[in-house]
Amino acid sequence: MGKRRPNVLLITADQLRYDCIGSSGKYPVRTPNLDLLASQGAVFSGAYSHIPVCGPARQSLMNGRRAETFGALWNFNGALPVASLQPDGYSWARTLESSGYVSAFLGKWGVHPTLDATAFGYGSYTGEAEYARFVKQRYPDVKFSNGFFGEASPIPLEHSRTHWLAARAEDQLELLHNSGKPWHMALHFPEPHLPCRPSGHFATMYDPDTVPQWDGFAETFAGKPYIQKQQLLNWGIENFTWNDWAPIVARYYGIISQLDEAVGRVLQTLDRLGAADNTLVLFTADHGDMCGSHRMMDKHYILYDDVVHVPLIVRYPGVVKEGTACGGLVYNLLDLAPTLLDLLGLQPDDPDHLQGRSWAKLVSGGGLDDPDWRDAVVASYNGQQFGLYTQRMIRTKEWKYIWNPTDTDELYELTADPAELTNRIGEPELAGLVAGLRRRLYETLDADGDALVANEWMRRQLLGGSKL
Repeated sequence: MGKRRPNVLLITADQLRYDCIGSSGKYPVRTPNLDLLASQGAVFSGAYSHIPVCGPARQSLMNGRRAETFGALWNFNGALPVASLQPDGYSWARTLESSGYVSAFLGKWGVHPTLDATAFGYGSYTGEAEYARFVKQRYPDVKFSNGFFGEASPIPLEHSRTHWLAARAEDQLELLHNSGKPWHMALHFPEPHLPCRPSGHFATMYDPDTVPQWDGFAETFAGKPYIQKQQLLNWGIENFTWNDWAPIVARYYGIISQLDEAVGRVLQTLDRLGAADNTLVLFTADHGDMCGSHRMMDKHYILYDDVVHVPLIVRYPGVVKEGTACGGLVYNLLDLAPTLLDLLGLQPDDPDHLQGRSWAKLVSGGGLDDPDWRDAVVASYNGQQFGLYTQRMIRTKEWKYIWNPTDTDELYELTADPAELTNRIGEPELAGLVAGLRRRLYETLDADGDALVANEWMRRQLLGGSKL
């Protein structure tokens, strides 16, 4: 008999920026457990969300294709009615199930408005509603008054959502481990999505006076699409200074450190069970958060790196070398299904269904560059609660082009302007570069079945030069 297939522990955060974990080396957020995980495996510096909106991103993760191909354009509970992934669609969790895996799903869902994870291949489901009932019963008098800007939580740390969910995950790990079968757990933390409400010492861990300004805070909106400044008006933050933002960012830092402690508890349980050496662990986020960068809030109507650049860590003892640093451009969600199945030696029923690529060789090869690997990533946005607004982005390591079909386009030279403050679209000497990026963007969208480019008017913009 051969060695039993490895277990799979997938942990995600909601709205966590790449530059807000310790291994990024950028901002002073303390994440010792994620830093340890990164040192034990591979950490990606070039991982990107292909659609930085919660529901579509999670549905796409489950299905392995861009959300536009099955109509999941925005969150099904946040704007006009919209399609969502259906249970008869592909789910890689079912591939694992049919291969003998037992499984559990905990935390944020967002895949279907009425059906839970058990309709998509998971053996059990523990969702956010169960925590809400727990809080209502144990702490009926707790009220919050600061809306999406967040505040300290009076709920004890042990009963905070991060730690309550971690405790449920520990219980599930025991059950899965004792089954004697290979297992898969999906643990999707709702944090640090706004509003940030850290508990206990995490509420005061960071002094707002010492929180540095985001590099993008110097935004003037000169030459930028109209919708960006309108976003400030929609939130009522158009007059916010850094003094207004610093306490909000401090709470964002605090809830990230609180999340890190919860992740650490789950990983320690894995060690205690003696399962760590045969478990593939992945940590990532669905997208990032502006949280005051570019003076903006949340993640809508923009495709800045603040929201598309995300953390991605993978640990797989015996396959992924400790301390591996991967600089290749990868999709943290779209590439996950083919990578995971590749590492497990499994195949979907229709291999052509998956639109991502396996980056298994990148991590198993010690992070060595693959000359045949992609040199650009493409992301999309379709609108949300403030109205529908379509965007498509192509990003190389040096340049980012954003196509805004109903407004001015954006072009950023990332090496000279990593904060994306200066829009260089329209500069005559860059016309050839822009034309090339537009063609590459069109070819990717067309190949991936994005209907936005399936008509002559959109092709005229991208291929015919009919775009300001």
